[in-house]
Amino acid sequence: MIKKDISGNLAKDVYLAIGSNLGNRKRNIDLAKIKLESKFTKIIKCSNYYETPSWPNPKNPKFINIVILIKTSLTAIKLLKLCNMVENDMGRKRLVKNDPRICDIDIIDYNRKFIKIRDKTNLEIPHPSMCKRNFVLLPLFEISKSWIHPKNKKNIAKLINSLSINELCSIKQI
Repeated sequence: MIKKDISGNLAKDVYLAIGSNLGNRKRNIDLAKIKLESKFTKIIKCSNYYETPSWPNPKNPKFINIVILIKTSLTAIKLLKLCNMVENDMGRKRLVKNDPRICDIDIIDYNRKFIKIRDKTNLEIPHPSMCKRNFVLLPLFEISKSWIHPKNKKNIAKLINSLSINELCSIKQI
């Protein structure tokens, strides 16, 4: 049975990746979770914290990342706007791409659908780089061992096995 929210909209399963590499990184992630859950989302599962070197510049502070499974009645565009609002509320500055940041939230999977919207949002789900990111794949595997990529149809174990030894060795659960 598919559950509906109180307004009668279908609740969708969505995976989000949340990361931080400035300030108290764990507290930043926990605050992002609280802010997300107060706005039309319910957290169902949450991975452990994972620490990785910053990418593409490993000289920047290390990242801590998690993946969460939420239920939401928001559309993909409205969820993206919520994620951006949470990042901005927490003080994220978008001056230079991949600069250190207090909060980064990516939509990894939206109800097992492939979505590509070419407008000012330039939204693509699953996140186009997720298959190369150990800090997304390992926490996602932790909370959903049977997850399958909506576009390329590869299961999560196969995606993890495609990572290099260096990528697998550069991440640690904390």
